[in-house]
Amino acid sequence: MPNLPFLTLAELRSGYSRKEFQPSEVIEAHLKRIEALNPELNAYLEVFGDGARDRARALDKKLAQGGPLGPLFGVPLAVKDVLCVEGTKTTCGSKMLEPFIAPYDASCIRRLRDQGAVFLGKTNMDEFAMGSSTENSAFGPTRNPFGLERVPGGSSGGSAAAVAAHLCQAALGSDTGGSIRQPAAFCGIVGLKPTYGRVSRYGLVAFASSLDQIGPMTKTSEDAAILFWAIAGHDPKDMTSSTRPVPPLEALFGQDPRRFRLGLPKEYFVEGMDQEVRDALLATLAKLEGLGIQVEEVSLPHTPYATAVYYIIATSEASSNLARYDGVKYGFSAKHADSMLELYERTRAAGFGLEVKRRIMLGTYALSAGYYEAYFKKAAQVRRLILEDFTRAFEKVDAIVSPTTPTPPFLLGEKIEDPLTMYLSDIYTNALNLAGLPGMSLPIARTGDGLPVGMQIIAPAFMEERLFCLGRLIEELTNPPIQGVPFDQPIA
Repeated sequence: MPNLPFLTLAELRSGYSRKEFQPSEVIEAHLKRIEALNPELNAYLEVFGDGARDRARALDKKLAQGGPLGPLFGVPLAVKDVLCVEGTKTTCGSKMLEPFIAPYDASCIRRLRDQGAVFLGKTNMDEFAMGSSTENSAFGPTRNPFGLERVPGGSSGGSAAAVAAHLCQAALGSDTGGSIRQPAAFCGIVGLKPTYGRVSRYGLVAFASSLDQIGPMTKTSEDAAILFWAIAGHDPKDMTSSTRPVPPLEALFGQDPRRFRLGLPKEYFVEGMDQEVRDALLATLAKLEGLGIQVEEVSLPHTPYATAVYYIIATSEASSNLARYDGVKYGFSAKHADSMLELYERTRAAGFGLEVKRRIMLGTYALSAGYYEAYFKKAAQVRRLILEDFTRAFEKVDAIVSPTTPTPPFLLGEKIEDPLTMYLSDIYTNALNLAGLPGMSLPIARTGDGLPVGMQIIAPAFMEERLFCLGRLIEELTNPPIQGVPFDQPIA
């Protein structure tokens, strides 16, 4: 029997179809690995051990009965703790929601459940998805499987670490400014941010509603396509959900990427880019050019403003969305308050962490009387210009490529006291959220210290299939190992 936690999602599906193993064996192997390794990684905040075993036994019976199996049948998944799973905690990595039990499933969770997926547990994250290192969690930082002294990225760091350490077959994350793609790059896995509106946000705890998107975090591009297909599509419960049809699963790899024209933004080669990151990207592009793929320079002239625009819009929306946490309706509530105002003040002072407070204050300031037009309105105008930059570029090329991050994963504590430096970790990713475009990070190399380097592919809106086709070709050319050290070894 193969080492079950090390299989890809596609390999797992194939094994089930041949009845080489059954769901209860797969789930037990993953739970055993979680028990052994999660204390060091802190990737999971909660593990659904009994529930996962019960679900697996029910699927064993279905497998024995024969008949068609769905693409997610018996697949063990991890869920970022910003998504509601009925009857379980949804903390968002915050003391503010520590006692909250979700009364319903998020729409994407329901879709996966209906297709036979098994949920192993909830993963750690930066509080309310605000961070780039998963150090802002109220429940301690997650560590990178490639080096326990390093961050896994954020805010979906727990999901990224769980996939990289084979503590699940795949995971769900959320991406507001890079929170799927940046940790995917840091942990040597594949991470997809779909087009805005492609996946329903119903049941996702909001950070910035015009930027947030749910997406898959997997071991391969093929796995990302399978999981994307399973969760994508219109949902009447989400008024921003697109009615555009999702291509059939087999069509997601129907294009020949060798005919693509690729754009390389000249503005992305900025001061501060690590030399090994630059070299890995250029080496990969050289391999693609060797296959006859045309790579040309494109310009995204408003790139220098993207990070500033992102942090005005995102914090403004966060200020509005997080106003609901007042100690009255649900979640944490301060005790012994003598007035409603004191209740609000004490609840928010104790319930929110430093980074969340910082962003609420920034957003409140940007929206305040006398500053709205100077900050939020101007940011919204520049946001439109950023989208127009991409639109013009895609008139010339089929996809755009870039580094995912300017550096390999940094050390725990290295940037936590310098928020401006931390914010620059998302310099290549946040423009896509502003423009609503799909982007995918995949591993292309390892540094001399063995740390992962990620490459980002960007496609026009609703053209995710270009990412999967090109991603699979790049994987064939680079074939970087995704395993971490010492987390690439089986559990005895």
